[in-house]
Amino acid sequence: MHADRPPRRTVAVLAGLSCLFLPLLAQIPKATAASDTRGTGAGAPPAEAAGPGSMAAAPYEYLGWGNPQKPTEVMAATGVKWFTLAFLLSDGTCNPKWDGDRALTGGSDQAAIDSIRAAGGDIVVSAGGWSGNKLGEKCSSAAALAGAYQKVIDAYHLKALDIDIEDTEFSKAAVRQRVVDALKIVKTKNPGIVTYVTMGTTPTGPDADGKDLIERGAAAGLDNDGWVIMPFDFGGHSGTMGTATVSALDGLKAAVKSAYHYSDDAAYRHIGVSSMNGRTDESDETVTTTDFRTILGYAQQHHIARYAFWSVNRDRACGSGGDADACSGVSQSPYDFTKIVVQYKG
Repeated sequence: MHADRPPRRTVAVLAGLSCLFLPLLAQIPKATAASDTRGTGAGAPPAEAAGPGSMAAAPYEYLGWGNPQKPTEVMAATGVKWFTLAFLLSDGTCNPKWDGDRALTGGSDQAAIDSIRAAGGDIVVSAGGWSGNKLGEKCSSAAALAGAYQKVIDAYHLKALDIDIEDTEFSKAAVRQRVVDALKIVKTKNPGIVTYVTMGTTPTGPDADGKDLIERGAAAGLDNDGWVIMPFDFGGHSGTMGTATVSALDGLKAAVKSAYHYSDDAAYRHIGVSSMNGRTDESDETVTTTDFRTILGYAQQHHIARYAFWSVNRDRACGSGGDADACSGVSQSPYDFTKIVVQYKG
């Protein structure tokens, strides 16, 4: 993607403004163990970055377009420790690059990651999104796709990987299966790594493709840490966006429980949410800080796997001439939404 071709969820802002990662129980200890198995070479994350619960609150930041804030400034202002950095895409082949065209290492993205870790934080890397060439489609087999994911894991000694599966990568059954099978390989080769699969949703939970993806995961024996929904761009909903999100999460929990035969408690601990702050690309959707507090209450009650949102870039009020993915479209102080999400401890 390029500056003139905004990423997934930027489209949401273009239309919507008119002017769019207890501890984690088994997950977090596993993530800490992962750092022990991958050594302490250059770029390795600091051990303290995997503190209890911190990975559960990792808002997205997109560094490749617009006017992103410096992650270390966000950390100092909000106390957030983890970020989900987006997006890894295909360079046209089965090879990952930032936005499909920036080198995986050695550039500004790695410099940002190094600064986060030097400040005591860490990252989840997200592959996918709405726009651009998807690795799930450009890699012809699960083994090849797992190899592409492995390049990213090795480059950054990752403790966590997010697959934001959207558009044609999500709508094709063969690609959904490929992603599931690739993640199972990744889990086998990287003991302790945390994986999230993030997808769109209806107000009552995952649609048919989403349920199929979860069922394929269960059938394959994929021990995915978090099935995550993006509760916006509904195309119609009732009530507040907070209540619509709770309804969608309840539907997700039911789908995960059914597919994996989990207990209620285990099902909740394997679901997550990635909301959007402020106005979306739907005229009837504005996600407020009150809605974020509603989501926080649900997360705290049920100890879900993940509470993230798109995005840190948008967590500020709009000014004249602000680009389309640089502000929320609502009246707010800087980082009002991040300061709510960071309260979640898992």
